[in-house]
Amino acid sequence: MTAKKEQWGSRWGFLMAAIGMAIGTGNIWRFPRVAAANGGGPFIIAYTIALFLWAIPLLIGEMVIGKKTGLGPIGAFRDFMGKKFTFMGTWLTAVCLLIMFYYSVVMGWCVKYFVLAVSGAFQPSLDTAATTALWNTFTTTPVETILYHFISMAIAGFIVYRGVKAGIERASKIMIPVLFGLLVIALVRVLFLPGALQGLEYLFSPRFEMLAHPRIWLNAFTQTAWSTGAGWGFIITYAVYTNYKEDIAGNCMIMGFGDHIGALVAGMTVLPAVFALSPSLEFAQQALASGNTGLTFIYLAQLFGTMPFGNILAAVFFLAMAVAALTSLIPMIEVGVRNLMDAGWERPRAAKFVIVAGLLLGIPSAYSLNFLDNQDWVWGVALLVSGLFVAIALMKFGLEKARTEIINHAYADFHIGKWWNVSIRLFPVLFVVITGWWFMQSVSWYPETWWHPFEVFSTGTIILQWAVLLVLALVTNNWLAKMIGGSASETDLPVATHSLPGQGG
Repeated sequence: MTAKKEQWGSRWGFLMAAIGMAIGTGNIWRFPRVAAANGGGPFIIAYTIALFLWAIPLLIGEMVIGKKTGLGPIGAFRDFMGKKFTFMGTWLTAVCLLIMFYYSVVMGWCVKYFVLAVSGAFQPSLDTAATTALWNTFTTTPVETILYHFISMAIAGFIVYRGVKAGIERASKIMIPVLFGLLVIALVRVLFLPGALQGLEYLFSPRFEMLAHPRIWLNAFTQTAWSTGAGWGFIITYAVYTNYKEDIAGNCMIMGFGDHIGALVAGMTVLPAVFALSPSLEFAQQALASGNTGLTFIYLAQLFGTMPFGNILAAVFFLAMAVAALTSLIPMIEVGVRNLMDAGWERPRAAKFVIVAGLLLGIPSAYSLNFLDNQDWVWGVALLVSGLFVAIALMKFGLEKARTEIINHAYADFHIGKWWNVSIRLFPVLFVVITGWWFMQSVSWYPETWWHPFEVFSTGTIILQWAVLLVLALVTNNWLAKMIGGSASETDLPVATHSLPGQGG
């Protein structure tokens, strides 16, 4: 019999790691610019709906699969659905790793700006033109972007190399409370700037008529999946290291709400800063509508220059951004490592392999901002397919069986009702409606270029890259199904359809 797999040292440690997985640059870097480019208020509405209809039910479902099988995504889908469905786990794993290749580049940006702050680069004399030039110079200097990408992969890789309890859990317990504290400090400072309230108005003004735009809904569902970690295979992987008493629904609710709060705090920091520091209202609105990848870096670099002890605060904040990125990069690496360990590799060897692959395959995104934007576009939307696969797996297993026997087990503090079954059953409908609606609109908006596979944000580039990945996943289905071993963890949960005394129902 193989040795028992690693476990989290405590529920607090698991939650900190899981919340760290969710709260990353997806909140601080991605959320503000995506929210801004999609009208602010309407996007918040769609994003909140997506949290309840998509993200939280999906997180719960992934934890069910991980706990039941005790394997990473590839082996989990094989055992949960049957050998011929192994390709779905391959898809989840591949999408996660493809995002990892450029995510480490984004973490590298955070590390670079931390270095700039420590060196005293953010002076009161800096205006928006100067911080924009600073951003453009850095992101078009491949020697620097590749160097910081390497540094980021090395840091995250070292933590994963050390293991679950000594590496991931220990680091997360420190990093996540620090991150929340630093975000709140930045928020308070921003709200006292003249003009900042216009940013809050932009972020929270509902503008209901904009909800008729399919792109807002596609981006909202993509962002909630990207930000919470739903559909990445994170929770399938992290659930392998939990014990059978772990509360599935309660933990996933905390993850979802924690991520949502983190995103809103980041949005309430960055968008008001844009309005407060822009030379005119029109300039601010144009900057927000552009969806500039560097939005957070450009305006926060200028913000800290206006503050007493600005470089110290900037250093602390960009360090927090780097920490946020690190807490999300770690589980991406762990997804790859876990699958290799399921195939019989020892952790040190598996970690080294994934780290080297990440170092090499992240170079194109570090070299070209357009390539990074394309990958973010293609694989961010692909998370919706990952969520669809998880929903299909759960429906094949039996939603009521999963809810009553695995989720609402005897030790669960939080029991969920049949709303979860309904939400999962809605996944295929939501997927078809959102992506189909968006696809038809994109064809009418861009009749000459929607099909072009080499346009950064075209529909054609999504279709081509998804097709390549799906073919590879199908071709390797049987080979991967044979390569993955069996579970070495305790995955059978005590069946219970009733609460214990003193527990909620």
